[in-house]
Amino acid sequence: MKILLAAINAKYIHSNLAIYSLKAYADAYLEKALDFAWQQDMEINLAEYTINQPFSHILTDIYKKRPGILCFSCYIWNMEYIEALVRELAKLLPSMPIWLGGPEVSYDASEVLVRLPQVKGVMKGEGEETFSRLCRIYGEQFYINSQGCAENGEGTDRGEDVQDGLRGLRGITYRDANGEIHDNPWREVIELSKLPFVYRHVEEFRNKIIYYESSRGCPFSCSYCLSSIDKQLRFRDLELVKKELQFFIDSKVPQVKFVDRTFNCKHEHAIAIWRYIAEHDRGITNFHFEVAADLLNDEELKLLEGMRPGLVQLEIGVQSTNPDTIREIRRTMDFDRVRSAVSRIKKKGNIHQHLDLIAGLPFEDINSFAKSFDDVYNLKPEQLQLGFLKVLKGSYMEEQKENYGLAYLSRPAYEVLFTRWLSYREVIRLKGIEEMVEVYYNSRQFTHTLSELEKKYPSPFIMYNKLYEFYDLHGYGGLMHKRSTRYEILLEYLGEAHPKEREYFRELLTYDYYLRENAKTRPEFAGEYRIAKEDVRAFYEKEERERNYLSAYGEYDRNQMRKMTHLEYFVQLGKCVLFDYKERDVLSQDARACEVEL
Repeated sequence: MKILLAAINAKYIHSNLAIYSLKAYADAYLEKALDFAWQQDMEINLAEYTINQPFSHILTDIYKKRPGILCFSCYIWNMEYIEALVRELAKLLPSMPIWLGGPEVSYDASEVLVRLPQVKGVMKGEGEETFSRLCRIYGEQFYINSQGCAENGEGTDRGEDVQDGLRGLRGITYRDANGEIHDNPWREVIELSKLPFVYRHVEEFRNKIIYYESSRGCPFSCSYCLSSIDKQLRFRDLELVKKELQFFIDSKVPQVKFVDRTFNCKHEHAIAIWRYIAEHDRGITNFHFEVAADLLNDEELKLLEGMRPGLVQLEIGVQSTNPDTIREIRRTMDFDRVRSAVSRIKKKGNIHQHLDLIAGLPFEDINSFAKSFDDVYNLKPEQLQLGFLKVLKGSYMEEQKENYGLAYLSRPAYEVLFTRWLSYREVIRLKGIEEMVEVYYNSRQFTHTLSELEKKYPSPFIMYNKLYEFYDLHGYGGLMHKRSTRYEILLEYLGEAHPKEREYFRELLTYDYYLRENAKTRPEFAGEYRIAKEDVRAFYEKEERERNYLSAYGEYDRNQMRKMTHLEYFVQLGKCVLFDYKERDVLSQDARACEVEL
């Protein structure tokens, strides 16, 4: 009997840890049943797709696989896609039981089955043990009646033994043979160290992000998050974790993203892992952690400060700096401690920091959010994520929606429309500011221009609001512009807002442009090239002889060095700059830039 675990990922580079974990655990579980004849015909397969693939391609591919049982991993970003697939697959393979699992269906499982009569059942919460036992229930029944059934397990859902097995299976909500829905009790959480390592064949994940968990659960009770429901915080055995981390390091995996909800909530656990990767680093693998910055102590900060640039990156959820908001969402956060930790790490310059804000939280009006924005922006993280509240089923935030005057989209991703404190018009404005932050700040392509532009405005929030208004006025928002066009639009804005300094900002934009890209074609906004050909030629001839600025280019001649670097003279800045693209900053990917004499 073929069982297919299917995932619809947001991007190709993503992998779905859940289905790999379910398969690895079930394979180990079934190996113990080798003496049973039913197990020998059991085959568990995986299929990963993306929401960007044509619907018909995924539908066709699953149909061709003709699984006896189909299981989907459901999340907020793929639920609509999966529901559409379920409805069509039920027409094509009407006797195939369809099961769903994941956070998007666990907390309203009965409603899901009412909405999707094509679905047999929902696996609630952690699924490893539940899925393994489900395989056994179907496997035993398939073996009993397979001689009289169609190929590939058609009819595996009909036997009384299946219904009896489902009746006693914890962790599911299911539909019986008569269509009646039964909501079984939840299953106890699993001991994390019992989970098999899923990346033994790491070559299958080439060009994809590796996701890894060393803990499950969360010690905090944030009202917008489903992790707050599970208070049973568990950790994987540290010796086992170290062994698996060494596997990633030895395999030269580019990036490992820990999915632990608050990685540093247990000091001993965090410090042991950080110390291990620092001591065994081979200069290739990057490790991503979600941390609470206000929990970082001096020992942890000293260890982080000593790490190789690029070894670690941190994601820090601030969400708001309004004390009333923080208290209302049941979050524990000391922003003064956050500021201190983030600033200390920033000063060292070896770790990429990604800070998050959420718009639409209770007690946060537009002015309060503007202050939260400015507070976080002024810490100058490498990334500032301006997100919008998503009202998840089963969360405390959903329970309080009436009290908060909270309206949100009825379809995934259940994003906030307005609250008692924030109007829809203001949400639209924040969406526009989010786009400006994403384009001009998070791209890291306008760092010097923005640094100077910020001085012209009372606050960063006001600056990005002005940029949004300009985009909105000219119809530039929501479009996929070329990189050079983004520079041209910003220069257009600067020409209107600060006409006397247009030329100065044009040079800053040109500086930023060449800092990131060795462009073969000069962009229009950069204007006329101001260095004579003979001066350029003389510079590289001298550099070939003396290597004053390009010592790392020993094997290259003058013509090769000229192609691999860029010279630019800035009149307003009063200097000539050499951009060296061979030696880039590990964190920013900026070229090395040095002032030279011609």
